[in-house]
Amino acid sequence: MYSIILASQSPRRRQILKDAGISFVSKAKDTEEGFPESMPKREVPIFLAKKKAEAFKAELKINELIITADTVVILNGEILNKPSDRTEAIQMLQKLSGNRHEVVTGVCLTTLEKQVCFDDVTSVFFLPLSLEDITYYVDEFKPFDKAGSYGIQEYIGYIGIEKIEGSFFNVMGLPIHRVVKELRGF
Repeated sequence: MYSIILASQSPRRRQILKDAGISFVSKAKDTEEGFPESMPKREVPIFLAKKKAEAFKAELKINELIITADTVVILNGEILNKPSDRTEAIQMLQKLSGNRHEVVTGVCLTTLEKQVCFDDVTSVFFLPLSLEDITYYVDEFKPFDKAGSYGIQEYIGYIGIEKIEGSFFNVMGLPIHRVVKELRGF
């Protein structure tokens, strides 16, 4: 019924949608990702997903549905965004080492008629990581486009994540089980 647009530059989100058998086109716009400092950290992903959807509102057609998403890593009440450089990536992974954190993805499905927004939370438990493993990962995989400086589907996820509670795909950036459920409602 709808032509689906994924408003994301993330190759992981594109792959997840594709592998779920969903036909879509991909478009992206640079959107300012600031949020009020006083905002509860858990609300940030939906706030940012709504901002991303708003950027497309003016050009959305009657038969189009746009999917926007934002993922944050929260450790001890602090959001770990995408690292700005190698040093910050290493520091983030050192903070995550041996600790539990939450990955929260906010998703908005938007048409001209309605908008449905939701979030999904996954707890991730990292084993203690050596500096050697961290620097190898950062230097070889360059996780500068990933919240928290890591991809669960890469080396550091293989050797460093003891367990998760929740959706694996949410940690990759798109809780596809929830997306499909909500798409069926359209």
